[in-house]
Order: sequence, then structure tokens, then C-alpha cells
Amino acid sequence: MGKLKILTTMLIFGSIGVFVRNIALSSSEIAFLRGIIGSAFLILASILVKQRPSFKAIKQNGLLLVLSGAAIGCNWIFLFQAYKYTTISNATLSYYFAPIFVMIMAPFLLKERLTFTKVGCIIIAMAGLFLINLGGSDTGSGSNHFLGIAYGLSAAVLYAGVIIMNKFIKNLTGFETTLVQLMVSSLVLLPYIVLGDTVDFSGLTLRSMVFILILGILHTGIAYFLYFTAIKELKGQTIAALSYIDPITAVIISAVFLGEKMSPLQIMGGVLILGSTFLSERLDIRLQS
Repeated sequence: MGKLKILTTMLIFGSIGVFVRNIALSSSEIAFLRGIIGSAFLILASILVKQRPSFKAIKQNGLLLVLSGAAIGCNWIFLFQAYKYTTISNATLSYYFAPIFVMIMAPFLLKERLTFTKVGCIIIAMAGLFLINLGGSDTGSGSNHFLGIAYGLSAAVLYAGVIIMNKFIKNLTGFETTLVQLMVSSLVLLPYIVLGDTVDFSGLTLRSMVFILILGILHTGIAYFLYFTAIKELKGQTIAALSYIDPITAVIISAVFLGEKMSPLQIMGGVLILGSTFLSERLDIRLQS
């Protein structure tokens, strides 16, 4: 049952880009509404399963929850911007650079040793990113393509920061942590979109409203609920292996529904990035076992 939950979650995550492309709002507005709808769904889910967060533990981890929640909100903005400027495949593969950034940060923040194997993974991933950029130039994507990948990498840096900060959060389950972080992300994004953007929902069509509800309920509430209930049932190695269904799904969906194609160089680059992150995760699991 746990494998089915993870599989379903990764298939849902892999389709995010297509839905975001069909929402007629700015990236910050989409991220804000996603946080609001997703956190509301998770609050309802926590009531139904009778799982109440510990307010004492929340207070103890207050600073980390605020910082990580803000990082999640900004991470969504950058990822959604990446979808607008480059293909969904390239945005997703750039975003999958997050484990590489964790490896780079770990020696400084977690006092973990940077081994020759990990350095090799970083070099391979960077080579893959170079090929994706080079392949994109051949297709005439130009500066927009480069900017989209830059947004994807920025999102990956923020997500890596969330991963690092979550390691210091104590006495809260993954479900409880995510619930609080989603609520914080919405609160942090609210003044940003009010002060920084021109908030205008007048042009929001019924189609966009349906897609934003799906993004909030399915891609956030349901997907996160399935994920955090499944990780209790599975080994870390199984979760790491199944997580690669996410980018593969994104590539297939973008090709089928949006007609996006990857050049041979970009395919090779994607294989290098996913291969290096897979190797790094396998290495971490062996060290922990």
C-alpha cells in the first residue's frame, strides 16, 4: 500500500507544470493560493485522522518553521516562473538539482564529510546541466530558456535549504511540519503579493479557478498527505527509487499534452542529472544503514 501511495504521489507531482501553465495568474499569486488551499485541506485531514500538532513543539521550532515555510513559498514562485520561461522538462530537471545543492551545503551546515564520490556526483550533475543548456540553445530557446533554467536552479537551492532546515526540526512529524510550513508560506507570501505585485483576479477564468483548486487540493493537500503517510511504511531506499517517477512523468506529460520535445543533448543531460542524484541518494542510504 505504501508503494502505491508514493507512486500516486510522484505521478501527481509530475503533472504540476501542465496545470500551472493553464492558470492565468502571476507565479506569486499561484503559490499563495496553493498554500492556502493546500493547508486548509491538510487541516481538515488532520481533524479527520485525529492528528493534532503539538503547539509546544511548534513553539520550540518556531524560527525554523517560519524560515522553511518562507523558503517553500519562494521556492514555488521560482519553480512556476521556470515553467513560464522554459520547457516543463528542463524546469523539472533543473529543480532536481536540489540533492546536489544539499551535498554542497552539508559539509558547512551539517558537518558531513564531502567524499570523492559525492564530488564526482556534483561534477556529473553540472555536466548534465551544461548539456541541457547547450541543447536548449540548439532549439532556439535563447535567453528565455536560460532564464527558465536559472529560475529552476533557484527553486532547487531553496528546496535544498528546506531539506537542511527540516533536519534540525525536532518533535514534529513530517505531516505536522508540512502543515505548519504551508500555513507559514501563505502568511509570508500575502504581504509580498499585496506590496510587490499588482493583485488582480478580475481576469481569472473558470478554467483557471478549476486548475488552481486542483493544484491546491490534489497536488498539495492530497499528494502531501499520501506522501507523509507512506514514508512510515517504506524504507528510504524504496522512496528514493520511486521518487524518480516524478521527473520522468513530467517529461512524458509535457511531450504528450504540450508537444514539448527534448534534443539528444538535453536527454543526455537529464540522464546525467538524475543519475548523479540517484547515486548520491544511494550513497547516503548506505552510510545511514
